[in-house]
Amino acid sequence: MSARPERPGVPNEAGQLALRAMGLRASFDDTDAVADLTLEVHQGELLAILGPSGCGKTTSLRLIAGFEAPTAGSLELAGTVVADDRRFVPPERRGVGMVFQDYALFPHMTVLENVEYGLRGRDDKRALAIEALATTGLSALGDRRVHELSGGEQQRVALARALAPRPTLLLLDEPFSNLDLALRGQVRQELHDIVRETGITTVLVTHDQEEALSIADRVAFMARGRIVQVGAPEEIYLHPRTLDVAEFIGDANVFYVDVADRTVRTPLGSFDAGPARRRAAVVIRPEDIQLSEVGTPATVIQREYYGHDQVLHVRFENGSAEDGPFEEGDTVRVRLSSRERLDPGQRVALRLPEPPLVLDATDHEPAAGG
Repeated sequence: MSARPERPGVPNEAGQLALRAMGLRASFDDTDAVADLTLEVHQGELLAILGPSGCGKTTSLRLIAGFEAPTAGSLELAGTVVADDRRFVPPERRGVGMVFQDYALFPHMTVLENVEYGLRGRDDKRALAIEALATTGLSALGDRRVHELSGGEQQRVALARALAPRPTLLLLDEPFSNLDLALRGQVRQELHDIVRETGITTVLVTHDQEEALSIADRVAFMARGRIVQVGAPEEIYLHPRTLDVAEFIGDANVFYVDVADRTVRTPLGSFDAGPARRRAAVVIRPEDIQLSEVGTPATVIQREYYGHDQVLHVRFENGSAEDGPFEEGDTVRVRLSSRERLDPGQRVALRLPEPPLVLDATDHEPAAGG
C-alpha cells in the first residue's frame, strides 16, 4: 500500500488526489438528500465528514461507494471518472472498502470466514484474509464466532473485511456509534493506528465532533446537504466560517446583537463588527472567558463538575457593565479548571482577553432560546 503523506492533508505529489467530487447531488422524491458535495481528498489522508443527523453524510458516502447514483455532478477516484452524466461505475469496480454502521457481519460464520466473504471468487482469499486479521490484531480470533466477540472486536472484524481486498479508498459510516462510551476512545485510537499503518486513504462520516476532531487530518463540515467548510481540526474549531459550524462544533455561547457604528457591544467589551452588517452573532467559547479581579461582575447560578474541568453558568449583573447585557439573555457558560470550587450564588468578575469571533447574522433567525 502507498505510504502516508509526510504532512496530513498534503498530497505526495502535486495533483495526487484519491477523490474529487464536483457538485455531486442526490435527489429522492424531489428532495435533495445531498445538494452539493464538492470535496477533494488527498492520497493517504484521513478526512472526516461531520454534521448533524439528516445533513446528507451517509448519502454522500453511498455516492462515493457507488451504492447510489448521483442526480448531477461528477466523481473521480484516483483520477478516473466513476460517475457523471454519461457513466456510472458499479461499487465492485471502484476499489473501495466500506465499514457499515452495524458492521453487517454474519453471526453463523467465524471471524476468518467473515473476512473471506468479501474475497469471494479469489484464489488468494485465505492469504489475504489472514493478512487482514494480522493488520487489525485479530490473528488469534480467526476461529471465533461473531457473538463471542466484544463490540470493539466486531468493529475490527468489519474493518479487516473491508481492508482484505486491498482497496485504494476506505469508507467508514459512523463506525463507533454502536460502542459503549467507555470503549469508543480505545477503539477509535485502534482504528486510527491501523489506518495510519496501512496508509490507506480514508473518509469517515460522523455526527460526533470529538471523533472528527481527534483523528482526522481534515474535517469537512456538512449542513443541509452541502459542504460548508473544510479545514484542519484546529481551523474548524477556532475559525468557523458560519453559524452552523460555530454552534455545532464545540461548546459556544452565541449571542445576537445589533451592529452600531461598525461595533458590537457586549458586557465583556466592545468589539469590531467584522463581517456583520446590521445584525451580528458574537461567538464566545466557554474556555476563552477568564475569572479576573477586575472585570464584568456576575453571579454563579449553576455549576457542572466533570473532574477534569468544570463549567459555570453565570449571570451578568444588570447594569453592571458599561456596554450593558447581551440583548438576548444575560447568562454565559465559563469553562475552568476543576481545582477551584465556585458554588451557586458566589460573585465573580469575568474578562475576555481576546476579541471574540463575530459573524454576520443579518439573515439568520436564531433557534428558540437564543
